[in-house]
Amino acid sequence: MVNSNYEYSQTLLGTTVSLTIHEANEAVAQAVFTTIKILEDKLTVNRPMSEVMSINSAAGKHPVVVSWPVFNLIKQALQISLQPNSYFNCAIGPLVKLWKIGFKGQQVPTDEQIKQHLLLTNPRDIELNRKNHSIFLKRKGMEIDLGAIAKGYIADVIKLVLLKHNIHQAIINLGGNVLTIGDSPLSDDKCWHIGLQKPFSKNQELIGIIKINNSSVVTSGIYERFFYQKNHLYHHILNPQTGYPLDNELDSVTIISKSSLEGDIYSTILYGLGVSKACEYLQNHKSLAAIFLLKNKTIVLANTDNFCFQLLDKQYQIKL
Repeated sequence: MVNSNYEYSQTLLGTTVSLTIHEANEAVAQAVFTTIKILEDKLTVNRPMSEVMSINSAAGKHPVVVSWPVFNLIKQALQISLQPNSYFNCAIGPLVKLWKIGFKGQQVPTDEQIKQHLLLTNPRDIELNRKNHSIFLKRKGMEIDLGAIAKGYIADVIKLVLLKHNIHQAIINLGGNVLTIGDSPLSDDKCWHIGLQKPFSKNQELIGIIKINNSSVVTSGIYERFFYQKNHLYHHILNPQTGYPLDNELDSVTIISKSSLEGDIYSTILYGLGVSKACEYLQNHKSLAAIFLLKNKTIVLANTDNFCFQLLDKQYQIKL
């Protein structure tokens, strides 16, 4: 990195969050990290206390009034969850807690346990009251989980914070969610260069470089959180229709979009669709672009007007 760029980092959101800006500005960095911490405290389900946990604790009992940002995010998450056959479900919390993938006590539940927990994941059982910003989970044991959408939302809020402070060239990395503002002062081509990680690589090897401007890059991959049992891999991307990890030809899906929230949403949805149906979907959604890494070491690129991709790993082949 050249001397005229400054990187700040903190451990937040269960990862290392880094901010790179074109000038030394401790006040801006502090504003960014303080905002992230405030939002994490509202949205997390990995601690006993948060606004989302207050909703979950009151499931089947009474509505809970929450702040406008939390209400608005859950409203958006619910709209996506209610789409026909959606692979995104903000009510999937009971299944996430049952599997515990990536956490202490991870296990393969019994078919009966999964069947019972699926009954608690119907997004139609989430009741929103727009007048007083209250949210009610109608059935005891229900839990909202915003893990698949929170980082994207937070990244977009950080972009607004940076623009408010007149920062028009920056990159923020929330671990899996990367958001860039403006052109890059780091490279001759003015693009931000984002590494695409090789699945299951122990040394964080890269498959290639994604080159973008003023865009978000979000990757969902089965190698992020997983465990093996009886030589079978179980990963954290659950199918909300079956309660089991999604099983298809994909190792990961990377979405390039204007907002990081879109990236979070569509990396989950398009992973669930599989590469063929996902590419069909993207033909009618040109504002989104995608990179699909297949288990057979094939790479499929969609809507490449929005980015450039430089292949580094010769084990992989780009399928045009």
